[in-house]
Amino acid sequence: MGSPVETLEFQAETRQLLQLVIHSIYSNKDIFLRELISNSSDALDKLRLESLVDSDLEADTSDPHIVLGVDRDARTLTVTDNGIGMTRAEVVDLIGTIAKSGTAGLLERIKQAKDAEAAQSLIGQFGVGFYSAFMVADKVSLRTRRAGTTEGTLWESDGEGSYEISSVDDLPVGTTVTLHLKPADGEDGLADYLADWKIRSIVKQYSDFIRWPIRMAVERGESDGVAVTEMETLNSMKALWARPRSEVTEAEYHEFYKQISHDWTDPAEIIHMRSEGTFAYDALLFIPSAAPFDLFSQQTKRGVQLYVKRVFIMDDCEALVPNYLRFVKGVVDAHDLSLNISREILQHDRHIRGVRRRLVKKVLTAIKDMQTGNAEQYAKLWDQFGRVLKEGLIEDTDNTEALLDLISADSTHDAEKTTTLREYVERMKDGQDAIYYLTGATRAAVENSPHMEAFTAKGYEVLILTDPVDEVWVDQVPDFDGHRFQSIAKGQVDLDSDSDENADEEKSKREADFAALLPWLAGTLSDHVKAARLSSRLTTSAACVVGDAQDMTPMLEKMYRAMGQQIPPVKRILEINPAHPLITALRDAHAKNAEDTALPDLAEIILGTALLAEGGDLSDPARFARLLTERLARTL
Repeated sequence: MGSPVETLEFQAETRQLLQLVIHSIYSNKDIFLRELISNSSDALDKLRLESLVDSDLEADTSDPHIVLGVDRDARTLTVTDNGIGMTRAEVVDLIGTIAKSGTAGLLERIKQAKDAEAAQSLIGQFGVGFYSAFMVADKVSLRTRRAGTTEGTLWESDGEGSYEISSVDDLPVGTTVTLHLKPADGEDGLADYLADWKIRSIVKQYSDFIRWPIRMAVERGESDGVAVTEMETLNSMKALWARPRSEVTEAEYHEFYKQISHDWTDPAEIIHMRSEGTFAYDALLFIPSAAPFDLFSQQTKRGVQLYVKRVFIMDDCEALVPNYLRFVKGVVDAHDLSLNISREILQHDRHIRGVRRRLVKKVLTAIKDMQTGNAEQYAKLWDQFGRVLKEGLIEDTDNTEALLDLISADSTHDAEKTTTLREYVERMKDGQDAIYYLTGATRAAVENSPHMEAFTAKGYEVLILTDPVDEVWVDQVPDFDGHRFQSIAKGQVDLDSDSDENADEEKSKREADFAALLPWLAGTLSDHVKAARLSSRLTTSAACVVGDAQDMTPMLEKMYRAMGQQIPPVKRILEINPAHPLITALRDAHAKNAEDTALPDLAEIILGTALLAEGGDLSDPARFARLLTERLARTL
């Protein structure tokens, strides 16, 4: 026989906390079923483990399962499992956790939480996810009997001020939670939780990969006027990440990838990993074959799906994947997190940060293996995601070396093939200590830039960088393999490392010949340039414009202005070719008559042609066109 019913009152703080759980914390009421199914799954796990440890435990483990029962006449939904069950003391301790001491402090922390997600996390840590059932039910009943005992327990509450608990006989091992559902109310987010389709959709979204079958009786027509029902398993139980890779076919991986990514192509790479350390988790990641259309959209979602013990927690968990790996898809299943962990808490969780570091290294290693083992596939991958991976050189200083090793860039060495930085270094000339590069809008613009002339003439290889992100990372990364990055459009360039005494004398003579012209040019063009000097990088062009070593490039200026930042114009340096006929003619004309009013116009034309040659913009295109046409007309 059962014991008399005992009624216990909740404390004042506990009633407040329960009201928060029911009315304020969970914006998505569907998760009540996730919580209850997760509890049942844990109970089945515990029974399996205890039966292995205790061979004398009287429990049937031949068919572990969870059953969802619907009674439309009574408006009840039941969740039943044949798991470990609970004793009366465990019910009070586990289900009655909310009535334990410490609720006042927890209540204050919840009130101070910045958002609903943070509050959910606190609720989950306190262990009362079970109480989310009161969001959809006016009354909740729990019947349970622990394996190895004979006495069952009944717990009931309306979620208001008290709960009732009593002992009952003749209960099977396991737990049944019965929800007396509130009427459906679309405005309050209360769906019809007795509808088969709604139950199916919740199970599919949150509990599809629970390892135990989740069953529900469904009608299959009538026989002699009587409805025929049969049990249907609602979840797939195919958590591929929890199975050894040797037991999963390539077709299964591809199908799963397409389900979670909504991509119709097969992935380029599959990364299946497991960690069993102090923080256990499984991960199944995919590198797509093609970039999604919104890869560079500010609204694009990133991150992988997060599960806790096969229970779905959230899509797009940004805490697990850095922004520059936003194209990676997949699943991480953590074994030791709260079901109600919030995005805010995830960002600061040291275990999650550790998982993130390992995932990043695993992805970068997989891409490196592709680079060395399948050059054709890697070339396609870099074409799709190289620009994004280079963002990591700005964001992720911990993996700079690994990311630099992955770079595949155009260069003057081969017009058809790209090069890695390591290949570039292996081809460097004796005595060359810098990796030379030039940024620009297109390969053609870079190749035809006047800055290239001396490097081409002397056989120095130059990297051709045309992605906007290149403008940023080359300034932030100090070196590769001990060799600094050097823009050939910045600073002084001296490729005559073996200059002799005659070369030094020739240089001194040139400087003397142009000693009067250079300050005049700088003064005449002072609105546009900060200095004028002789160039050692030009062989055929009359002039070029360069920046100081620490100056911002014109393209980077444009990028910042496009983002709405107020950047003051950066004046650059005009370099002139002392061997060019136009420059020597200007020098001679200036020496003959420095007051000639036509000379400033010619100086503007020289500056304008230098800007156009590098693909730059003119400050006043109409004025430049007029000066040029007038000068041409006078020569006819």
